[in-house]
Amino acid sequence: MPSPATLLPQAASTTDDAAESVTNAASFVEENWATWLSIGLRILLIIVIAVALRSVVRKALTKLISRMNTSAEAVEGTALGGLLVNAERRRQRSEAIGSVLRSVSSFLILGTAALMVLAALKIDLGPLLASAGVAGVAIGFGARNLVTDFLSGVFMIMEDQYGVGDKIDAGVASGEVIEVGLRVTKLRGDNGEIWYVRNGEIKRIGNLSQGWATAGVAVQVKPTENLAHIREVVQGVADTLAKETPWDERLWGPVEVLGLDEVLLASMTVKVSAKTMPGQQFAVERELRWRIKDAFDAAGIRIIGGAPAPGEDEAAPAAPADPAAAVAAPSALANPASPQSLATAPIPTAPAPAPGVRLPK
Repeated sequence: MPSPATLLPQAASTTDDAAESVTNAASFVEENWATWLSIGLRILLIIVIAVALRSVVRKALTKLISRMNTSAEAVEGTALGGLLVNAERRRQRSEAIGSVLRSVSSFLILGTAALMVLAALKIDLGPLLASAGVAGVAIGFGARNLVTDFLSGVFMIMEDQYGVGDKIDAGVASGEVIEVGLRVTKLRGDNGEIWYVRNGEIKRIGNLSQGWATAGVAVQVKPTENLAHIREVVQGVADTLAKETPWDERLWGPVEVLGLDEVLLASMTVKVSAKTMPGQQFAVERELRWRIKDAFDAAGIRIIGGAPAPGEDEAAPAAPADPAAAVAAPSALANPASPQSLATAPIPTAPAPAPGVRLPK
């Protein structure tokens, strides 16, 4: 066991080292506290400004979207609101655009603030930015379909190519749009099925609900009918339809008799056309067919394919078939003395020689 005299110099040495360490630490803090305080205040100021700016931008975008929805609801209450403006379509479009703008603004503001904080900490941003660029390229290459869907959805919404309530033909599917998203468009098919179509798969879009539509009806009648009488009857049907509700709102133009679309030996086709409200052309076509059929029956105009009118001359019965027509023509082979029969007869063979008789060589 060491003596107390031996331990005293060691304790004194340890105390001196500790005092020297504390003195060095105090000197280091005294020399650098101003720098640390400056860096901390700079970082705090960057964070506060970024958060405040992000909040102001998001509130401004939200207020702008709310104002767009309010204007859409105001227009919807007018006479043309239900036709030209769909509140749900405008709402979804504005919400989608607002979501994209808020996300982009938050990414730009917070990303810039993060880079400024790293720069304030004296961190070299070169390798970090290079690594982030390589990682971004790898992620973008792996998720290229997702990126394509997202970008296609953004441009579709911003360009207002279609919206909720529109009937579209997207190539891969067709139906009524019930939801428009940044990645997927949801359609309701004619049979009630729901189609989920990725925006990146839509190469072309046919919007059947914009502008106006055309209703076309073709009626086949006998070629002996009076064309002037047919035009008069159809025009009467058109004038009556245009004055009744709700067809007076669905028709956007007069019903026109375009004339003969096809003339054949046993029939001729009369074509009728009308400009209608978008999406109402099929209902107008069905109503026109119904009324034209009733009007033709009342006027005595016969439609091809219908039952013959009372007293109408039936077609003349066909002549009885000739019994000799089924008998085949006589054949030359039936006469055994004819050259044809002799030519088909087998060639006779020579008789076999008797035993022991030699044939001449």
